[in-house]
This record gives sequence, structure tokens and C-alpha cells, in this order.
Amino acid sequence: MKATRKTTRRGSPYALSPRPFSARVLDGPERAPSRAMLYPVGFKPEDFSKPIVGIASTWSRVTPCNMHIDQLAREAEAGANAAGGKAIIFNTITVSDGISMGSEGMKYSLVSREVIADSIETVVGCQGMDGFVAIGGCDKNMPGALIAMARLNRPAVFVYGGTILPGCITGDNRNLDIVSVFEAVGARANRRIEDREFQAIESCAIPGPGSCGGMYTANTMASAIEALGMSLPNSSAQNAISEAKQDDCRRAGAAVVAMLKRNLRPLDIMTRKAFENAITVVIALGGSTNAVLHLLAMANACNVKLSLDDFTRIGKRVPVLADLKPSGRHFMSELVAIGGIRPMMKRLLDAGLLHGDCHTVTGQTMAETLAGVHPYPKGQTIIRPMDQPLKKSSHLVVLYGNLAPEGAVAKITGQEGLRFTGRARVFNSEEQALERILDGTIVKGDVVVIRYEGPKGGPGMREMLSPTSAIMGKGLGRHVALITDGRFSGGSHGFVVGHITPEAYTGGPIGLVRDGDPITIDAEKQQINLNIPAAELKKRRKSWKAPKPRYTRGVLAKYASAVTSASLGAVTDQGLKL
Repeated sequence: MKATRKTTRRGSPYALSPRPFSARVLDGPERAPSRAMLYPVGFKPEDFSKPIVGIASTWSRVTPCNMHIDQLAREAEAGANAAGGKAIIFNTITVSDGISMGSEGMKYSLVSREVIADSIETVVGCQGMDGFVAIGGCDKNMPGALIAMARLNRPAVFVYGGTILPGCITGDNRNLDIVSVFEAVGARANRRIEDREFQAIESCAIPGPGSCGGMYTANTMASAIEALGMSLPNSSAQNAISEAKQDDCRRAGAAVVAMLKRNLRPLDIMTRKAFENAITVVIALGGSTNAVLHLLAMANACNVKLSLDDFTRIGKRVPVLADLKPSGRHFMSELVAIGGIRPMMKRLLDAGLLHGDCHTVTGQTMAETLAGVHPYPKGQTIIRPMDQPLKKSSHLVVLYGNLAPEGAVAKITGQEGLRFTGRARVFNSEEQALERILDGTIVKGDVVVIRYEGPKGGPGMREMLSPTSAIMGKGLGRHVALITDGRFSGGSHGFVVGHITPEAYTGGPIGLVRDGDPITIDAEKQQINLNIPAAELKKRRKSWKAPKPRYTRGVLAKYASAVTSASLGAVTDQGLKL
């Protein structure tokens, strides 16, 4: 008997059977060889009638962000099996931004987002999995997994690996994290700390498993995905080592089986309004500029129209409420302790700033999932009241001007001021800039310009945590700006502007800047301009020559040939133009 078919709300036809893909691979006498291959990996005869649920694990010993995810994958496997599915664990890669930061290796970081998306799509598609759970820690794991979910459009749930706890030095009341170490490099160079304290910070800042502990990119993206509706409630705000996180994994496995029965799929959830919810939550949390890049890429995979200007539009009405690192005082683990992001989301919903009718992986709407959420405890100082925000509008400021005709993204909390004019100090790589910051060449009033670090020019669009942290560590955070066609870690703060487009490598104006040129960054007017005559800029453009590619073979060369502008999310797959 032929399976009945229906069309989902987003237009993709699927069988109503809870085994729409595995049945094609495993059912019938002619598929006996396929079944035979699965007995050695633990299948029993009765398992072949169950939906196959993949568990995409990003476990590795490469980084503390992911070192515990093998255990979480087993919990998700148990949850899917208990709910009537048959789970299969498989791995994809992860890389460590914290380890590779400031080195040539960091060029592979953004590339890993595409590799993760491609590898999950490849395994799930090849093996005929009916749905899957993806578990990620480091920040590229998350958009990579969501891009794969959108492409496959099979029932799927994302699980965040959880936040790390803060480190500390014995006898010292300071809490530490990875950014503390980066800033200590600048402090040591400026002789603000001695070698003994420097070594103590280095050895104590990372106490165990989990993703970096402020509202950096990992915690930002986990929160955005929960607001998008693709994680279970509270998944974004749990400690990596906790019973709550293990339970989250078990429930995620079961949730995929339930989604199969409901025929609920990612493209039913990841709508334009859902992306607006994600942007709203990122702004309220004071989240990473990387969220702009990743949400644009995720929306592209969903065929949802989203642009830089949507961040500006939403940012005009959404306040910054969270006093979290790097610009604020608190760690993510402290937010976990008072209830996570959901009480804040309830406030946003009640204020009319969230779309409550969006679907979620639970089968309920966003409003239904928030209905029973309790408010934060009295006296907490992490999340501000709606009428007493840290900033009345978004900290993510999209700038345009003759330096960024296609846009740039700044992280302006207001603590650094809203306007900066200074003289350019131009560097064609991150390493060159960091050397001059640490040796004292960079002084008050300078605008550090780091170029040829964009998606194509790097290639790979490195994060600039090392130079921004060195600036902060040297006490220059209010006196020096930094602009780049690269991007920033969620741990960066100060007067910084990234994602400048077009990038230098493709002939963008940032490639025409010379030492001493006056540059103005104005967050209120949302402009970034090179203050030289238009005729001079035109003259420089005529004499500019494109540099030779830095890589001609391998994954970086392949990435550079395919990647789009940062203003489009630096995606490598825009779909066929039919």
C-alpha cells in the first residue's frame, strides 16, 4: 500500500510514515545487505521497524567545549530508544577558536561551520535517517548543525553542550575565563601584572568541560537557537556538567521521535518570524556580533529572506537587558542559577517583542512554552527590568559609509562612547597589528585597521580576539578603535567594527586606507567613513591591484572560491538560481 503524502506548510512533500527515509534503505528482501551491515553495530531484528534517529556528536579532545559531548550523545541515544526509535551515534568535527586564535589556524574556524553542515547532511542523507539530534559545544557547531537541519528538513532537535564554570585563583576572589587570559597578555606587555600572576591566570582560567563562560558566541548562538524554537526549553542555559544537561539530551532524543509522529519539521519552525525572535533575544542578551553572520547563513539555508537591515529595524525597539561578560559583570553560569533566559523571554513576549505564535520542536508554540515560566528571583542584578535597560536599543549596530558601502557590524554597548574619530594605523594581517599593539606603537587616538582578513582574503575571516584583548589589557579600550574586514570573537569588547564589506581582497574601500588617514565611526548616525576627498579615493582605487590568493589548494582555497560576502552571512551555498 502506498504511503499517504502531504505537503508541509513550507511546501516540502513527505510521507506521513514515521520512517519516510529508513524504510527506503532497510525494508524488503532486496535490502537484506543493508540490514546485514547493521547487525554488527547493535541492531536486532525488531529495530528495523523503528524510525532511525541519528545522534550527531561533535565530541573530541580538541577543546574543553566538546570534551564531554560523547557522554551527552549516549543520553540522547537512550532517550530516542526509550521513545520507540533506534538511535545511531555518529561524529562530525570541531575546532577550537580559543586555541587557534591569533594564528594561521584560526582561518579554518569559519570554514568548519560549512564542513559540519556538509558532514551532517552527508551522513543523515546517506544512511536514510528519519530524524536526528545534533549536540554542539564550540560556536561553529551550532550554525553548522542548523544549516544541515534546514537542508535536510527532517525532524531534528539541537542540544547545546552547556556552559563552562568560571575558573579562579586560590586566595583570589576574581572569577576567570578564557578572555581573562587574552587580556592578561596585554596587561603583561604593559607591565600591569607580573609573570607569576600571568602564569596563575593561564593555568586556572579553564576549570573543566563546557563552552566559554560569558555571553560569547557559543552562549549567544545557543540562546538564539532556543529562541528560534529548535532547542528544548532551557537547553541554552545549563551547565555542561549537570543532571539538567543530561536530562535535556534524553528529552531531545524523545522529542525527535515525537516530531516524526507529528510530521513536524525544521522548516515549519524556522520561519522569518522565528528568526526575528532569535535576533530579539540576541540583542536583549548583549550577544556576539557573530550572531549576525550565523543567523544570516542559517536563514539562507531555510530560504528565509533576512538582511543586515533587519538587525537595525529590530534593534531600534529591543533593549539590552543582560549584564553579562564581556562588556558586563556576570558569567553565564550565574544566569543559569537564576533561571536562564526564559524569564527574560517571557518579559519580551509580554512586552510584545516576541512572536508567540511561532512553532517549536516541542509541538507547542513559543507562547505556550513560556506560559508557566516563573520570574527571576528578587534582588538579582543580571537581567535588568524592561524599563531600566543597560541600553535602550541594540548594541549590534550596522554601519554604512564610504568605508563600508555594503555594511559593517559594530558592537557598541555605550560604555566605549558612541563616536570615535582617529588616525588610521593600517595592517594587512592580524599578526602585524598584534605585534604593534603589544610593543607600544599603537597609542591613544589610533584606529587600528586590519584588512585582507575577510572570508575570501584571509581566507576564513579570522576572529580578532587577540588584538582587541591586547588593547583592553593595555588600558586603551576607550582610546583606540579597531576596524576589520575580519570578525570578532564574542569575547571582544571595546570600540570595534568588523564584517566591513566589501572586503579588501575584492576591492573594498578598506583596502585603500593609508596610514594617517582620518576615520570616523558614528554609532548614532550608523556610519563609518574615511575622511578624504572622493577624488583621492577614486585615484587610489585606480592604482589598487588585487593580491594573489594566499592558498591555491586544499580546503581554504576551495572555501575562498565559493564563499560570499560577510554581508550575506559568508555562505558557500546560495542554492541554484532557477
